[in-house]
Amino acid sequence: MAAIARAARADDWPATLAAVVAHRADIEAVTTARALGLPVRIVPLNRALDRAAQDRELADCLAAEAIDWIVLAGYMRILSPGFVERYAGRIVNIHPSLLPAFPGLDTHRRALQAGVMEHGATVHLVEPALASGPILGQAVVAVRADDDEDSLAARVRAAEHELYPRVLRAVFARTPSP
Repeated sequence: MAAIARAARADDWPATLAAVVAHRADIEAVTTARALGLPVRIVPLNRALDRAAQDRELADCLAAEAIDWIVLAGYMRILSPGFVERYAGRIVNIHPSLLPAFPGLDTHRRALQAGVMEHGATVHLVEPALASGPILGQAVVAVRADDDEDSLAARVRAAEHELYPRVLRAVFARTPSP
């Protein structure tokens, strides 16, 4: 989120950040967003609601902000099919692997266990199936013989911070608002 917000401050950035939306106020993204002067909206998780109802609350918040695109950055919940369909083609996510390899969690551990030579990050459109949407861009990170999960994760995260803003800039520049 911070890398995107900093990139969006450029004069030629083709979009405006409408709001940073989170479920909790006590997370680093919210603190960073506020420090950067970005609007923040908190939509607390309500354990009494099912996923679809929770996503309707999130959609209501987004509708109030009149957003065109949803950019997921550190959002660790699977969105309901109804939510994804409502915003079809307008939700972008980044995943810490070279999709279609290693969808889901623990990607760095799984890459190391598989013995791959390359790992990385993928920016993709979100579809109802997990990590399945069209790929918009990827960054490749070489896996080193001495890598552990932490060292590999750090290099992938650095690649994500370059990749995500670059891909978003290109997508927003070529796509008119819905």
